[in-house]
Amino acid sequence: MSQATIRNLDPATGELIEEVPCATGADVQAAVARARAAWPAWRDMESSQRLDLVRAALERMGEQAPELGAVLSREMGKPLDRAVGEVRGYCQRLTEELERVAQAIAPEIVPGSEDRVLLTREPHGVVAVITPWNFPVGMPAQMLVPALGAGNTVVFKPSEHVPLTGAYLARLFQEQLPEGVLELLQGEGAVGAALVDADVDMVAFVGSRATGIAIMRSAAGGLKRVVLELGGKDPLIIFADSDLEAAALSATQFSLSNTGQVCCSVERVLVESSVAEKIEELVLKEVANWPFGDPLAKGTCMGPLVSESQRDNVVAHVADAREKGARIAIGGELPEGPGWFYPATVIVDAPEDAKVRRDETFGPVVCLSTFETEEEAIEKANDTIYGLGANVWTSDPERGHRVSAALRAGQVGVNRYLGGAPGTPWVGARQSGMGFLGGIEGHRQFTSPKTVATAPA
Repeated sequence: MSQATIRNLDPATGELIEEVPCATGADVQAAVARARAAWPAWRDMESSQRLDLVRAALERMGEQAPELGAVLSREMGKPLDRAVGEVRGYCQRLTEELERVAQAIAPEIVPGSEDRVLLTREPHGVVAVITPWNFPVGMPAQMLVPALGAGNTVVFKPSEHVPLTGAYLARLFQEQLPEGVLELLQGEGAVGAALVDADVDMVAFVGSRATGIAIMRSAAGGLKRVVLELGGKDPLIIFADSDLEAAALSATQFSLSNTGQVCCSVERVLVESSVAEKIEELVLKEVANWPFGDPLAKGTCMGPLVSESQRDNVVAHVADAREKGARIAIGGELPEGPGWFYPATVIVDAPEDAKVRRDETFGPVVCLSTFETEEEAIEKANDTIYGLGANVWTSDPERGHRVSAALRAGQVGVNRYLGGAPGTPWVGARQSGMGFLGGIEGHRQFTSPKTVATAPA
């Protein structure tokens, strides 16, 4: 692997922020070797001491939320208040999160045997943590904290779109942790591939389905543990008996939030045909509240797409839908001026073979289509390779229960956006993931259970 650089561009202007050197193959090997050398002492440290060091790093992150949020906003294009909110939001859950990590790794005496059976949770060793750009603080924290807390050392590669955010986050941890416990690598896909191929014991990745498949192939040769959170094509179903205004608000908000760049964005809005006209009217009214603008300006709702290639993908999806007969109710045209902005766009009645109905759009698009029966709604919602999330709106509790049970997704929201109570795992069903993150069950993915049975004296 030759020396290369990341041209880190401001998505709002297209201007160069900084050229960041990429890791070479030798850098990857050296970082993994340092993490391997640091592992025994870190593993053998009392778990409470490890968690105290992690806590100190996260407390520093909270103290520096305005500064870290500003770096995040400029690199990724997230509106500044939401970028700072991403940092603070994780830190506000700090105590509960560390308590769950402690619970996840605590040893247990297993009853029901004359022998004394001790169940412990053992760290895997060196974990490669490869993270996305759309939540470049929240997502790394969700993997770094349980990985480190369980006694693993980590080699961390942030997305090439947010190298400075990743470096800032890594420094906050490195200032509190022993040398070698967290190593940072910068680079594009080739660096990530080299890291997966290196002498690591586990790969934790959040990103695209295509990259997840490549990681699984590479990890298979060494039977390395993997946790993969991948993409989605999440449906939101609106039945005619719903609170239509609330349903339309939810459909719009969660199609456009973070400029649509969320793995569990609403990517397909399925509407019972008898209320389709009303829902379109309500959605168009709400879309007017989502102008794009400078992410550093106060009050901006939507910033730019993260990169020119990401915007090109959205443009291609809209053009494909238009060519195949869909109606573009609003938006759908490239704005003038610098940066990778794209307007909130509403597509109506795209055919089932349109890209916007099949592939992950990951942009500010509300895609409306209709159904006639409950069975058809379920069939259309499940007509995807993905299974990350889904949403159902109905005033009939029995229907809500029935439909949510039939949807093949890891998270379902009924008369609300999807999500779980604090401490529940985040699961990608079907081709939206392998393993899961979050909660006690998710934290345990960074360990292996070990039983020791001792005969009575």
